Amino acid sequence: MVETTPEIETAVLIGIINNDQDENQVNEYLGELAFLAETAGAEVKNQFIQKLDHPNPRTFVGEGKLNEIAAFVKENNIDFAVFDDELSPSQIRNIENELQCKILDRTNLILDIFAKRAQTAIARTQVELAQYQYLLPRLVGMWKHLERQRGGIGMRGPGETEIETDRRVIRDRIARLKEHLKKIDKQLITQRKNRKQMIRVSLVGYTNVGKSTLMNLLSKSEIFAENKLFATLDTTVRKVVIGNLPFLLSDTVGFIRKLPHHLVKSFKSTLDEVREADILLHVVDISHPSFEEQINTVNQTLLEINISDKPIFIIFNKIDAYKFIPKDTDDLSQVEKNNLTLDELQKSWIAKTNAPCIFISALFKTNVELLRNTLYQKVKEIHVSRYPYDNFLY
Repeated sequence: MVETTPEIETAVLIGIINNDQDENQVNEYLGELAFLAETAGAEVKNQFIQKLDHPNPRTFVGEGKLNEIAAFVKENNIDFAVFDDELSPSQIRNIENELQCKILDRTNLILDIFAKRAQTAIARTQVELAQYQYLLPRLVGMWKHLERQRGGIGMRGPGETEIETDRRVIRDRIARLKEHLKKIDKQLITQRKNRKQMIRVSLVGYTNVGKSTLMNLLSKSEIFAENKLFATLDTTVRKVVIGNLPFLLSDTVGFIRKLPHHLVKSFKSTLDEVREADILLHVVDISHPSFEEQINTVNQTLLEINISDKPIFIIFNKIDAYKFIPKDTDDLSQVEKNNLTLDELQKSWIAKTNAPCIFISALFKTNVELLRNTLYQKVKEIHVSRYPYDNFLY
């Protein structure tokens, strides 16, 4: 029997410029959305941007832009369209009627990738819970085709019954998943208690910044790592020894912009490892043009899960990929980040943050010994204060 390779689905991307995001930001967001679509296994054929004060409540973009997208979709036989912001159930239904293809928003696409990436029972349960929480408010749109034109006696169609049945089924499933996750939480709490004597260090950061590569380097293990978004969903914990001092290092799911709050809550079991860590290593991709915005996204997510008082090391990774673009002497425009040398960038960041900043390349092992030594000193400091009678180890 000859195996057939599944056809790659084609997609178009749609975003809007408004008061909250300018043209440069939208182009960058759509670039990230394209990476998400490619990670999900799609081929992006085009992107459409419209400038609006606010999204159209009916179709997200204006009628003219929607007609332009519809023509392209029909002409190129596009499989689905992805919108960079979350869509309401009515917007999905209206846009689908116009474009005659599958309609996804950013959240739906991320959930699809999560479902594809989830390997363990914990990750699969967390993803399933997030999917049902996303689906529940959208049932009305899914069942709209069953509704009657008029209500009243003798005119009550099956739509309402089907919707309520599905809502009840989904609510029951959500309740069971939450109970299951509570049991998982208790098991994980027991596991963490069993290793409580060891100092715990956790890697955090935006998705695809090199956390798993750094984990492999520090722990000398072989954790799956690749140049795709959300390569890691499950928390991985490894014992690391630097000098004569052992500690536990964990790698967790990466964060991303516009991540819905319910999705963060669904991954509570995974993020508890971060919450209970003694030290956080915030890994940053220094080569990314918007790494500062990514730092803010991670910091905001940490605040959402009530983490703000832990020692943090900022690890600027991928210095090998950083591109320095010198300015001409007669160029009077504002200095951008990539107009600074790596040394200048390093000095500016050390000056404006209290957290230790270390610039490394996990891929080429540049400055990794400096990271090891700095981390050793901090782990030792915590260990000495917590277990003063163990000082003979050092």
